[in-house]
Amino acid sequence: MSTVAQEFGIVEALKQLGVKDVNEGTSTGQENFSNGEVIESYSPVDGQLIGKVKSTTKEDYEKVMSAATAAFKDFRTMPAPLRGEIVRQFGEKLREKKEALGKLVSYEMGKSYQEGLGEVQEMIDICDFAVGLSRQLHGLTMHSERPGHRMYEQYHPLGVVGIISAFNFPVAVWAWNTALAWICGDVCVWKPSEKTPLCGVACQNIIAEVLKANDLPEGISCLINGDYKVGEMMTTDRRIPLVSATGSTRMGKIVAATVGERLGKSLLELGGNNAIIVTPDADVKMTVIGGVFGAVGTAGQRCTSTRRIIIHESIYDKVKNAIVDAYGQLRIGNPLDENNHVGPLIDKDAVANYNKALERVVAEGGKIIVEGGVLSGEGYESGCYVKPAIAEASNEFEIVQHETFAPVLYLLKYSGDVENALELQNGVAQGLSSAIMTNNLREAERFLSVAGSDCGIANVNIGTSGAEIGGAFGGEKDTGGGRESGSDAWKVYMRRQTNTINYTTELPLAQGIKFDL
Repeated sequence: MSTVAQEFGIVEALKQLGVKDVNEGTSTGQENFSNGEVIESYSPVDGQLIGKVKSTTKEDYEKVMSAATAAFKDFRTMPAPLRGEIVRQFGEKLREKKEALGKLVSYEMGKSYQEGLGEVQEMIDICDFAVGLSRQLHGLTMHSERPGHRMYEQYHPLGVVGIISAFNFPVAVWAWNTALAWICGDVCVWKPSEKTPLCGVACQNIIAEVLKANDLPEGISCLINGDYKVGEMMTTDRRIPLVSATGSTRMGKIVAATVGERLGKSLLELGGNNAIIVTPDADVKMTVIGGVFGAVGTAGQRCTSTRRIIIHESIYDKVKNAIVDAYGQLRIGNPLDENNHVGPLIDKDAVANYNKALERVVAEGGKIIVEGGVLSGEGYESGCYVKPAIAEASNEFEIVQHETFAPVLYLLKYSGDVENALELQNGVAQGLSSAIMTNNLREAERFLSVAGSDCGIANVNIGTSGAEIGGAFGGEKDTGGGRESGSDAWKVYMRRQTNTINYTTELPLAQGIKFDL
């Protein structure tokens, strides 16, 4: 292990999580039986090899699916509150291993240690939410039009839920899905990002402890590893009625088409192109805090990262200068060091995309006002550290219309009233998160109205980045339309059934039809 890993306790964290510095594999718990190609996980923090996993072959996948489908037959009959107890125990295990898992998230993905801890806390929070929900999986009772009949709706588990997660939230998004799926009675097969496979192994080890302690089948939680070819095994598999996929819009369209072709369900959490509208009545200090954190947090690699700030012309220079000043105070470096604000991008491909975006915005007529660039030298040996950059641009620029997963922020100017700002905000293909900074009640309500923001998330006087467990998370348009986490998002993991009971000695037919025998 590297000096950084030794200094910041990564070696000890891996031990606590049961992740060896050797090959790990496909698993339905403690049993490893992968036979595919080796995937090496390198840390973007220092460029060092952390460990290896073996990818899942078709034969391995069939073993996993056999274990999962067998486990479902028993797990679905367990009362929901008892399934909730399993999730409660999982949450307790996460509390015990929060620091270790948070460090692994930070080291393997590159986000700050504080954000790594925050991601694990999201896992704990969704477990708490799911435990309460396990006693509230309610249906409806309706009055029947036929005398002596009762009609109601109930929900049943779907079966095997396939989860495809992205590198930027290598553990939390899996937990959002699994915690709800488990209390609904489903079992899960998870393909984590091939860029953060060890986080997947760590999570699998934690839930495996809980399942073993409760004498439950390992197939309730299954792990597979690999690239898009492994994901295709799930999307084409009729034994998986629901595939939850998080990633790019391009990937999501492929998943939706493939799953839809077999009439399966897909839950899609895809790209964002999120904007903050700043009106003349905005609190500039709050705007700077929300905008800067939204743009540079996780090095701009959140689906809810702030990509555009749309500022009224009357305060444009004031807000621009305040944001530029704030960028001058950012500290870029090892994310495990809590003195730093910004860590690395996930890999050199991400760095290349960052560079292309800056080149493209200039080529289209934009102006760079905070210079970017790749950092080198001591502490930046991985080649994945870049400077957060700001460009003045137009919403019509092609590069502005697309999501760049990097700390590149575009400043846009609007004139007139908030209607013009909304037109700019909504004038992109994506529809995940949005925000308005204003102390004007009418502007705030207009932003939240049916003719306001077209995004799945719309905030007033907070930024675009982040979300609470209690609310349903997701977006519209090219973001995919999916909803995870809170509210009634649990319903997507279940199938609805309408039931009618006749408690008379006669069988009246609908619409008065007579059928005498």
